[in-house]
Amino acid sequence: MQEILGRSVLDGELGFPLMVVHRDALEHNIATMAAFVRDHGLELAPHAKTHLSPEISAMQLGAGAWGLTVATPRQAMAVRGFGASRIMVANQVVDPAGLRWAAAELERDPGFEFLTFADSVEGVDILARHAGSRPFTVLAELGHAGGRAGCRTLDELLAVAAHAQRTDGVELAGVAGYEGGLQSADEVRKYLDSLQDAVDYLRVRTPILSVGGSQWFDVIGRHLVATQARILLRSGAYVTHDDGYYRERTPFNRIPGELRPALEVWAHVLSTPEPGLAIVGMGKRDAPYDEGLPVPRRAGVTVVKMQDQHTVVHADGLAPGDLLAFGISHPCTAFDKWRSLPLVDQDYRVVGTVTTHF
Repeated sequence: MQEILGRSVLDGELGFPLMVVHRDALEHNIATMAAFVRDHGLELAPHAKTHLSPEISAMQLGAGAWGLTVATPRQAMAVRGFGASRIMVANQVVDPAGLRWAAAELERDPGFEFLTFADSVEGVDILARHAGSRPFTVLAELGHAGGRAGCRTLDELLAVAAHAQRTDGVELAGVAGYEGGLQSADEVRKYLDSLQDAVDYLRVRTPILSVGGSQWFDVIGRHLVATQARILLRSGAYVTHDDGYYRERTPFNRIPGELRPALEVWAHVLSTPEPGLAIVGMGKRDAPYDEGLPVPRRAGVTVVKMQDQHTVVHADGLAPGDLLAFGISHPCTAFDKWRSLPLVDQDYRVVGTVTTHF
């Protein structure tokens, strides 16, 4: 996109549909979360699976992030290529190829830090079998009923932790959990109490407690304020926010501050085959749809459904060739649809490029 730096994407040289990243909103969101964790005594290990972008990762690390969180060894390899010296895989890793890579990186670079989760004795043993000269650093994961991974009781977690402490090739560093699937602040507080209990039982010097989606970090910041653990918050979707799912759920609806939507998709009206009906040249391959449909920027336009390459809208007064803008819902399934996105200023002039490595 170097050839159109300084020019407006609305001129159409990049073609449509097109997703753009608003620089001002992106910078604002990164600074806002950096200030939040600093003011609450937390550290931020943002979940890079949201964007898997070297440019955005560099901005987050430059704003003081502890390191980067990912979900898979392949994502860990990607962010390692971005220059990350601290990586947390927020999952139990069982893939032999991924573990061999991590062991080799730990051996090659004494300054590299690699954390992973474990919620079973078997998981600890898998890590141990693939360890190299430096042990894998492990966080024992505590889940909750109806949640995803993680030990379901404190006793189960303590058994996993004890096994990790007596097993060569792994080193227990603390506890991890995920509260994002809980429905109320009271449920989150009770779960955080369970995580704190787990930390208190561990015989670990300066334990790590890692938590965090993008819906309850205000509760985390208040409830864990007195903990003796080092708290690593893994929020990721905050970085671009959205106009749907997270707009409704962000903690900044409850506390002072704001996040701003940074992603927008532009597309042409292709057809108006019936009165009040229009077909837009944007589909599931271009914008997320799993946690809400795109949000039209033009008043009077309603998205009805999305297909592979088309979006059906109800609206009056549209004509083929009209250009429409849409906000998105759920950034974690937006970036993976694009390999290169223009970074734009307030006038939609291209000021840079955001690349992705999914």
